[in-house]
Amino acid sequence: MFDRLTERLGEVFGQLTRRGALSAADVDAALREVRVALLEADVALPVVRDFLAKVHDQAVGETVLKSVTPGQMVVKIVHDALVEALGANAVGLDLNAPAPVVIMMVGLQGSGKTTTTAKLALRLKNRERKRVLMASLDTRRPAAQHQLAVLGGQAEVPTLPIVPGEPPIAIARRALQTGRLEGYDVVMLDTAGRLHVDEELMAEAAAVHAAAGPTETLLVVDAMTGQDAVNVATSFRDRLTLTGVVLTRVDGDARGGAALSMRAVTGCPIKLIGVGEKLDALEDFHPARIAGRILGMGDIVGLVERAAETVEREQAEKMAAKLQKGQFDLDDLAEQLRQLQKMGGLGGVLGMLPGVQKVKKQLDSAKIDERQLRRQQAIISSMTRQERRRPEIIKASRKQRIAAGSGATVQEVNKLLKQHMEMARIVKQMGRLGEKGLMRHGVGALLRR
Repeated sequence: MFDRLTERLGEVFGQLTRRGALSAADVDAALREVRVALLEADVALPVVRDFLAKVHDQAVGETVLKSVTPGQMVVKIVHDALVEALGANAVGLDLNAPAPVVIMMVGLQGSGKTTTTAKLALRLKNRERKRVLMASLDTRRPAAQHQLAVLGGQAEVPTLPIVPGEPPIAIARRALQTGRLEGYDVVMLDTAGRLHVDEELMAEAAAVHAAAGPTETLLVVDAMTGQDAVNVATSFRDRLTLTGVVLTRVDGDARGGAALSMRAVTGCPIKLIGVGEKLDALEDFHPARIAGRILGMGDIVGLVERAAETVEREQAEKMAAKLQKGQFDLDDLAEQLRQLQKMGGLGGVLGMLPGVQKVKKQLDSAKIDERQLRRQQAIISSMTRQERRRPEIIKASRKQRIAAGSGATVQEVNKLLKQHMEMARIVKQMGRLGEKGLMRHGVGALLRR
């Protein structure tokens, strides 16, 4: 989401950090560029003004200008100001209420509200071990209630049976009664949306809110809508007691301004972000980590957490045992490709590593995308077990059969085999060096043939 903003800020701070000393004029010139970058990213003007005022007062002080590394000090000040603008500390869901805890989802039509409801329900079921009941109150949009039922089936989360013609408030009351009688921990209410904010939408949302008394009222906002997302949030905040915001489609081509403006303008914390279409693509919002991503510092903690959630421990232990012996066949490569996709693909992983903006640009120019990962998996799947374990036996006729079976070309098969051969060579050297050898000689020892 922040690619363009990260690129612009990276250029500005790159020039600052390369200088040995800074003057007040240097800092002022850099902050003018930061101002332009933030406005281009759709950050609200009042937020930009407050942000730059805070940064300027600290950045032109004697502590910074006379520092040994003034450029780095300015970057730290900007980082801290970004964290503060985004909300300082991560704020989780409040589930500390008598069961069933009611979570009400509100927002405009098309913001991803229904999908986010299912994502959050799955998250509560798997992470918090909660019994969750979902109920659709959207009686206006065709098939909206059936859509939630389908998503509930995919997430294996129960949905309230549909009663044709039942009004939203009655549905909410029936959901609460069912939740109490059947022992649910959480009841989620997916309310109706509109294409734009209007009085009818707000009146219905307010009536449901009064009837259900939710512990959490989450506003679902599409990050792609930019500056308008802040206007929508302000309108809902003025009529409802919002407890938090969920930003969706942050993996898309959004400019990031909504995230930077939302907390400052509405006073509501961003609690969750949607990072993909799959039902498990929902993450906690951590201001410090997001600020790190914006400034190109990455999010290593988030990457480790994602790996811990997606990588099967038993499979990882088997792989580690093989690597220690210097063994790495095509089955192992296929497993690595599968785990990479589960972690959000190449783009998702790179986006969380520090200083990879230039690498990402090179990958984009080389047109390396997620489809290539799937093609490589297809090529490996078209091989026999013997071929996967002994790639050296794959000669011309076998390559032609594998290419035909996977819909690839012989050149692509050759490229994959070469890639595996290089990885296997490094793994074999790791096995020979052992842990102590690696510590003594470093990674450079693996690069020497």
